[in-house]
Amino acid sequence: MISDLVLGTMYFGTRTGRDASFALLDRFVEAGGRWIDTANCYSFWSHESGHGGQSETVIGEWLRANPGVREQVEISTKVGVEPVDGGGVEGLSAPVVRAGATASRERLGVETIDLFWAHARDLDTPIEETVEAMGLLVDDGIARRLGLSNHPTWLVERARIDAITQGLETITALQLSTSYVEARPGAAVEGKDHRFGWVTEETRDYVEQHPEVEVWAYSPLIQGAYDRADRPLPAAYDHPGTTARLAALGEVAGRLGVAPSVVVLAWLVRRGIKPILGVSSPEQLDSALAAGALALDDEAMAQLDAPA
Repeated sequence: MISDLVLGTMYFGTRTGRDASFALLDRFVEAGGRWIDTANCYSFWSHESGHGGQSETVIGEWLRANPGVREQVEISTKVGVEPVDGGGVEGLSAPVVRAGATASRERLGVETIDLFWAHARDLDTPIEETVEAMGLLVDDGIARRLGLSNHPTWLVERARIDAITQGLETITALQLSTSYVEARPGAAVEGKDHRFGWVTEETRDYVEQHPEVEVWAYSPLIQGAYDRADRPLPAAYDHPGTTARLAALGEVAGRLGVAPSVVVLAWLVRRGIKPILGVSSPEQLDSALAAGALALDDEAMAQLDAPA
């Protein structure tokens, strides 16, 4: 279903201008999309100020320009890696979490953030401090749900237990990177700078044992590598397992008459994962949305899962 897909808005307001961003948001909602994902730091590396906030600002402008659309969408945003003047990032201390949520809510123009994420692990702040600060946001009506992005699984469990012990809202979502093919174990992947930013076998086992915890997947299409010959997979993906999986993917996509990327997204949805669509044009969005209408049957899933 299209409601299982998430619209990523990393470059809205920077590389993707206001009008283009509005058009993508309109198309997503018209097609039945519900979740919109952003962050307070998007996208500082693409803006002359060196700070983020542009994506949230554009989404807020779009919400104000479309009265009533707020009831049709849910917004998720993040705190933790916005750069600070003088170097470094903001982190996840209690004051930063509260201030970040307040600023995001103002830019978005919403009363409540539907899902608020801690963006990346902060070694300088005890997780208990972050958990309490995030839980109090829910108590105060600033956020509805909470998630962790780019955190190791052991710390996720520690955070969840601490929140439950304190009687606070606990973590119900993880945001990590995954796709149909995977890099070689231990191989460095160009452009991936989060040590714990991957779905692993431990992640899969954890969510199987905790079905109340969702997994959201960023970069599920590996920058267009499944469909575009001019965008080959990074070298870390070059191994026999990838060769076998790409062959199976090609056979299934050919039989169904759809692009390989559509099958990849549908496969993730069937696995219970919410793919985040990072698109910059209506054509890319329409292609990705086709996955919402593609229900892979057991035969297709078995063929896709067979290569080891």
